[in-house]
Amino acid sequence: MDMLYNSDTYSVMHLQVDDASVPVRPDVPALARHGFEIVDKRSGKEIYLEGSWAEQFQAHLRAWQENAPSQEEVEDTLAGYAELAQNPVVVH
Repeated sequence: MDMLYNSDTYSVMHLQVDDASVPVRPDVPALARHGFEIVDKRSGKEIYLEGSWAEQFQAHLRAWQENAPSQEEVEDTLAGYAELAQNPVVVH
């Protein structure tokens, strides 16, 4: 798990699949593929992006690496994803 972004408004974590095929704890499900968790700290909600949503978000990340956006541009993009957030943040 890698923290990619953290501000007063949002945090973004990249959750990656472990290389080991055997889970560390059999009672805890392992991730099937990588994804991104976006937490909207204002609303206390989070969204987990995987599959095509994660690929789309990863394209934003690559563009940000090339173009060095302002914090406002990053936060505007995250706000678009955060609008989809339905899950309350329970433990973080």
